[in-house]
Amino acid sequence: MSADQDPKFSFTETSRDGHARSGIFQTPHGPVATPQFMPVGTLASVKSLDPDDLTNLGATMVLSNAYHLRLRPGDGLVRTMGGLHQFMQWHGPMLTDSGGFQVFSLEGLRTIEEDGVEFRSHLDGSLQQFTPESVMRIERNLGADVIMQFDHVVPGQSPHDLAKVAMERSIRWLERCRVEFEQLQATDLAAPTPVQALFPIVQGGIHADLRRASAQAIRGAGDWVGYGIGGLSVGEAKPDMYAMLDVVNEELPTDRPRYLMGVGFPEDLVEGVARGVDLFDCVAPTRMGRTGAFFTTTGRRSIKNAQWRTDAGPLDEECGCAACTRFSKAYIRHLFVSEEILGLRLLSLHNVHFLVALMRDARAAVQAGTFAGWSRDWLARYHSRKTAT
Repeated sequence: MSADQDPKFSFTETSRDGHARSGIFQTPHGPVATPQFMPVGTLASVKSLDPDDLTNLGATMVLSNAYHLRLRPGDGLVRTMGGLHQFMQWHGPMLTDSGGFQVFSLEGLRTIEEDGVEFRSHLDGSLQQFTPESVMRIERNLGADVIMQFDHVVPGQSPHDLAKVAMERSIRWLERCRVEFEQLQATDLAAPTPVQALFPIVQGGIHADLRRASAQAIRGAGDWVGYGIGGLSVGEAKPDMYAMLDVVNEELPTDRPRYLMGVGFPEDLVEGVARGVDLFDCVAPTRMGRTGAFFTTTGRRSIKNAQWRTDAGPLDEECGCAACTRFSKAYIRHLFVSEEILGLRLLSLHNVHFLVALMRDARAAVQAGTFAGWSRDWLARYHSRKTAT
């Protein structure tokens, strides 16, 4: 679907500095200033955080997952409850992942065929099937603004032949997704979000020729509102990921947003913006928060470390989140080692805020024309001390 075909979707680049750019991605549920980090609410909830928390820390777009919501509570129930926006009381822009990564990570529990994937539910062992068509219907029921195609994901270090099979299958599945998506847009007018955007996904592992071929084939297959970049941060080395972003940056149109899927460590966000990426998501900030890890401007730290036992300072001196402006490291460490739920909530809130604020600073640097220097200095400082201390 073309961004020009429906005024509910548009992308306007407002500034550029090298390959980094800032912009506005307009959706049916409001605008998204880019670059932007999207907190992940896999099961219609960003773990331990309320939608008001997300609004207060500056998040504008969130992500949920079709695989998990299909299994529990069921996409039909979510639709009956008015769609994801109403169900979880998040009224801003939303994106749903197709579940491709989750399905293909079920090693030993799934069978891949051209028609789709048959797998056993991780919840109860029941036999399930995802096809490009069924995933479009699931995502229609969930009602996010942006929905992702069903794709074939392989590990980051996959050899060329395996990555090629997955990439080519993803392109074939994209066409099936497109046909079903357009049919639903035309006939299912009572859906929670009647006008949605389907994003294709560039695959190809860490092989430049496959990434190029994938991006070119996708561009020729339709006039898309935006593009996903998948199959990265799945086991490959970071330099390989950055090299693939350089390749994709050369191939994708500059007047549409690019979404780097499942990437959310601070250094990767900065490196991604430098290579033309606009949207990011990852479970890392809340998952790390639940295990005691937190981001700072000088690297990653662990609240479990005994050195914080009497530290009266905040998690990060430069952070303005509700955790850092109210509580000391000593108090949060006490909560965590005492297994008080507030501890993991405060770390999760801080980590999500850190990434959202980082992208806000990146936008400001692009708009000021100082991104190259800002990113160089930020990365040097972030890497200046050993992490996870």
